[in-house]
Amino acid sequence: MSDAIDTKTPSVARMYDWLLGGVDNYPSDREACQELLEIAPSSKALALNNRAFLRRVVRVLAQQYKIRQFLDHGSGLPTQDNVHQVAQQVDPQARVVYIDNDPIVLAHGRSRLDQNDRVAILKADMRDTKKIFQHPAVVDLIHKDEPTAALFVSVAHCLKDEEVVPMLSAVKDRLAPGSLFVICQLVSDRADVRDRVTALMDRATHGTWGRVRETREVRAYFDALGLKIIDPGLCDVTDWRPDTDLVPRQKEDDWVEWGGVGELLSP
Repeated sequence: MSDAIDTKTPSVARMYDWLLGGVDNYPSDREACQELLEIAPSSKALALNNRAFLRRVVRVLAQQYKIRQFLDHGSGLPTQDNVHQVAQQVDPQARVVYIDNDPIVLAHGRSRLDQNDRVAILKADMRDTKKIFQHPAVVDLIHKDEPTAALFVSVAHCLKDEEVVPMLSAVKDRLAPGSLFVICQLVSDRADVRDRVTALMDRATHGTWGRVRETREVRAYFDALGLKIIDPGLCDVTDWRPDTDLVPRQKEDDWVEWGGVGELLSP
């Protein structure tokens, strides 16, 4: 796969970066975001709340569940308080592998994320589980007999319906009991929002996107894997163990990031 950066085609990672107030994006990304905001005006607040959830859930898993190794699938562009920074604040020995196939993510990630020998970023499609687990960085950092946090934060909507559960199941088969899956994606109760956003992103990314779904479909991921959902259950991620009331409020009822955390039990 070429590492050339396509600046003409919007990138999900760069669009997310723009919504978070970042600068690692191009006119094509900003134009797509403006179209997105016309359909779902709460998208900026949603992005900020989703990033806060990622920081919060990593901290909870490191502090309360003693997780010391993290696989961040579809990690996106680096920003403040990345997964390894949060986890290593709890335990400096925590190990993190970031996985992405976007050239700009890799370019920025290697300079901003690869900060010590307990952090790695690898170029891989998150659906290629076999390649990921055979990669030397994963072999070295992710110990197969220890519980792992497998992060799938705001990525399932980038995949086709038939791809999501097989990917999650392939990861499950390689993790130890006690591992935790963090799964959330964009959902909406409004069919017009689901259809219009899906059409926009499919067109903007030239068909490399999935679908805005309904909450019942995200719940089905956890059911398919047989995961034990931990408190507070599946919800708008803004409401997952909030640690502050000072969050951007989504004033419209267009869409939310919805999901939670499930524990992999012993067979």
